[in-house]
Amino acid sequence: DAAGIVTCGHKGRLFQCKGNGMVRDVFTPQRLMALSGYMGVAHVRYPTAGTPADSEAQPFYVNSPYGIVMAHNGNLTNDSELRHFLDYDAHRHINTDSDSELLLNIFANNLQKTGKFRINEQDIFSAIESLYSECRGAYAVTAMLAGFGIIGFRDPHGIRPLVFGRRKALAGSGYDYMFASESVVLDALDFTDIEDVQPGEVIIVSKSAVTRRRLVVESQITPCIFEYVYFARPDSTIDGIPVYNARLDMGVKLARNVKRALGAGMDIDVVIPVPDTSRAAALQLSHELGLPYREGFNKNRYVGRTFIMPGQEMRRKNVRRKLNAMPTEFKDLNVLLVDDSIVRGTTSQEIIQMARDVGAKKVYFASAAPAIRYPNVYGIDMPTMKELVASGNSNDAVSAAIGADRVFFQDLDDLVASCRRFNPSITAFDTSVFDGKYITGDVSDEYLQKLEARCSDASKQKPEPADSEVIGLHNYK
Repeated sequence: DAAGIVTCGHKGRLFQCKGNGMVRDVFTPQRLMALSGYMGVAHVRYPTAGTPADSEAQPFYVNSPYGIVMAHNGNLTNDSELRHFLDYDAHRHINTDSDSELLLNIFANNLQKTGKFRINEQDIFSAIESLYSECRGAYAVTAMLAGFGIIGFRDPHGIRPLVFGRRKALAGSGYDYMFASESVVLDALDFTDIEDVQPGEVIIVSKSAVTRRRLVVESQITPCIFEYVYFARPDSTIDGIPVYNARLDMGVKLARNVKRALGAGMDIDVVIPVPDTSRAAALQLSHELGLPYREGFNKNRYVGRTFIMPGQEMRRKNVRRKLNAMPTEFKDLNVLLVDDSIVRGTTSQEIIQMARDVGAKKVYFASAAPAIRYPNVYGIDMPTMKELVASGNSNDAVSAAIGADRVFFQDLDDLVASCRRFNPSITAFDTSVFDGKYITGDVSDEYLQKLEARCSDASKQKPEPADSEVIGLHNYK
């Protein structure tokens, strides 16, 4: 719901363009042309903590020490503790509710301790090593020190993705370097030598060198498995796992689950995906079951993802605007709808009703992911536990809630196997939304209760006071 870019030019001067809205609305050609410099940090906000204010659009900036810009993907789980430390001990002012501003100020405070006029790579490594011991949760970070260089680092568990690559410089000799959340960004810009930033690793790109060091090595890395289910683009590769291939294998394993559940009572006529992320799984599922695959829903490309829209009623209305069911693919047929997951159940319920409205006899519903029963605390805007349709409910209860004749969920072991198949060196994933096991080990019932109060649909829709604009750094107009 917001985007921003900060670039660094001559003598470390910073130039900025950021604000609320879609990327195409914030980054107009006129605004982009006003940016100058040879390096920069950009961010597209998907809010999981804080508020949707202009002032919380990233990247964040602090002028002391050295002029630091930071963009952060993830969520800190000890934000209350960090806020108290920065206020009472470090005496650094925090101006927003964003945990990204906390992360930036922890880094700045650690660099401040050097007391140097100019810092070097070792000082940066030391500052981030201290940050690793202070900040808990999930974070993939890109930062920029004015006049010095770009930094990328990833939390010790590797929960959120971060990739790094290079290409021959478009102007002059040498190389251009880039960090991004997904490899597809680097592919599109002709970068090569693309690799994952390792969990606990820091990479510093200065004017003269690329320096890297792995500062923390956990016993196992645990990437968020929901990236492969839904979040990442299918043409990305994350931690050595091609997302599209993993989704195909999810379809194979889901088909076997459906076959076991229905047995001799298999009466499905056609498999239809819920566009877009479920297409790969649905295609392979239909092949495995020997059933025809049909595109039964036409998607309106001008409506955004309903998953991240605030408010149940808005999501419900936008499902109808986003998808249109084609009667010829449903009339008098028993259909199996395939989606990547079932979260609140709002979208699933509307889609099932749409299928019935155009003449489907039976509507089965298959999820490429297991039942989501727990909230996400690591940077995905999941509903609270009370808002999850599968929380505390059996499969039959979920079927009744969303209006399906029957619902099929992926087995968690099968989902893990679908991802591990392409990189066996990853022995575990963050699967907390399915099993309630939070890998950072610091997520208590008290924390989840606070999250419940802060992240429910009701709390998100409380109107902001008309005069509540927070001071930020803007040159958006």
